[in-house]
Amino acid sequence: MLRALRDGNTLPILLVLGALVVLWYGGSIWLNAPWQLGLYERAGTTQWGWTDFVRDTWNQERPVLPSPHQVLIELWNTTVAMAPTSKRSLVYHGWITLSSTLLGFVLGSLLGIGLAVAIVHNGASDRTLMPWLIASQTIPILAIAPMVIVVLNAVGISGLVPKALISTYLSFFPIAVGMVKGLRSPEPIQLDLMHTYNASAAQTFFKLRWPSALPFLFTSMKVGVAASLVGAIVAELPAGAAGGYGARLLAGSYYGQTVQIWSALFAAAILAAVLVIAVGVVERSVNLRMGARA
Repeated sequence: MLRALRDGNTLPILLVLGALVVLWYGGSIWLNAPWQLGLYERAGTTQWGWTDFVRDTWNQERPVLPSPHQVLIELWNTTVAMAPTSKRSLVYHGWITLSSTLLGFVLGSLLGIGLAVAIVHNGASDRTLMPWLIASQTIPILAIAPMVIVVLNAVGISGLVPKALISTYLSFFPIAVGMVKGLRSPEPIQLDLMHTYNASAAQTFFKLRWPSALPFLFTSMKVGVAASLVGAIVAELPAGAAGGYGARLLAGSYYGQTVQIWSALFAAAILAAVLVIAVGVVERSVNLRMGARA
């Protein structure tokens, strides 16, 4: 078993995680020390040992940097130990963020694929659309999100749709770029062979270009689904949303609840990992149906 750990990727990952945890605990002592020393001074405590000092810096109510076990306890209390329907539950907030993430990801995927097809099959679209697509990503999402939310609210559109549109904005670009690369991946000799067979443009697309683009599509979708989650969280910040990880982060920053902020960040990271894994599962299923080896 030890040899398997040493020869595989498990041991290096565990070593890196262990080093990060050690650095995290050390950072908690360093960043929380000034406040803890101030507490001792205000309480008139002059006799304290290093063991007490370290323990106290790791268990402050509102630390500058929460310790890892504080974040884990908060995650447990707001997921497993709390009803999912409670507005304090991260499961409740996660579902709100997930709904806008998935809707935005679906819209972004459709938009990205459509733009890629237009760019590959139309020279004018290639010369006009691609520069604008690249330019669109130079605008900070934090500047766009409030404008989109305010404008749509002014015309009576609120709730899920505005947040999904922000997710769409972030997710369509990697999918469009990946699909353009994928649709152009067939070799000239393969395209010449399809021309020799007198294949139509539609047959060339579905028989050659689309299968060749699938690896690029799923790779870009993994990036796109993570970007869609970021867009949903950012969209919840200026919206004054009643739920979602963005609202949870905003409430934590208002009231100085750093443990709440970090637990929401970790919950969002876990959700992003689950979404990327889900895309990978679909990718493997599609590859198997297309005859690829497991």
